[in-house]
Amino acid sequence: MTNLCILARQSRFPRKSGSPSIKEILRKTALYLLFAFLASSIGLCVLLRWIPAPTSAFMVYRHVEDLIDDGVFKPIYYAWIGTKKISPYASSAVIAAEDQRFFEHSGFDLDSIQSSIDVYMDGGRLRGASTISQQVAKNLFLTPSKSFVRKGLEVWFTLLIETLWSKERILTVYLNIAEFGDHLFGIEAASQHYFGVHANQISRSQAALLAATLPNPIILRAAKPSSYLLKRQHWVLGQMQNQ
Repeated sequence: MTNLCILARQSRFPRKSGSPSIKEILRKTALYLLFAFLASSIGLCVLLRWIPAPTSAFMVYRHVEDLIDDGVFKPIYYAWIGTKKISPYASSAVIAAEDQRFFEHSGFDLDSIQSSIDVYMDGGRLRGASTISQQVAKNLFLTPSKSFVRKGLEVWFTLLIETLWSKERILTVYLNIAEFGDHLFGIEAASQHYFGVHANQISRSQAALLAATLPNPIILRAAKPSSYLLKRQHWVLGQMQNQ
């Protein structure tokens, strides 16, 4: 009787031969999404090797933040310029301030990471050890949220731009998308806003002041430099001289 009942149920609900299981559908969907992400991210990086970045994920994040916090859409001041229109002082200053081994590493400064870990293990504050390449990756493509997934994506995009772009291109993109003040992005917008000149006209001292604000340009304001910011500017000038 039991066998007859089983046969009856099987006849009422026959299994379609060859139909994929849920597990198989999920596996194929995951593989498709992974392939689509890899292809699109590589293609986007190839395009941005040649064309100006119209915006960045961090600029979009600023807009979303404004809408959530204040319910208004605040304008962002951003103007892309090419490498030849950027003062060499600007490039030298940001390298001195943010990543002095920029031309030596391949995207990750392992010595700085190890040094930061050693300081933390000795009871000190955990210092950031992000390179310029990593900052380009996270500001251009990602939001500032902190998670293992976002960190993994940062590593992926850092590897991509280090592979597909020249160091000069990475530096140019960084100088164009870096935040230099509230809703103020890029060396051209910052030079005009603070000094009334174009980015290829800023002085060594002005470039050092802008670079000195980069850890936190909202608090370290170039328009009203604090004593700490002026000391940091002096330090950047000294590092530029050492270079």
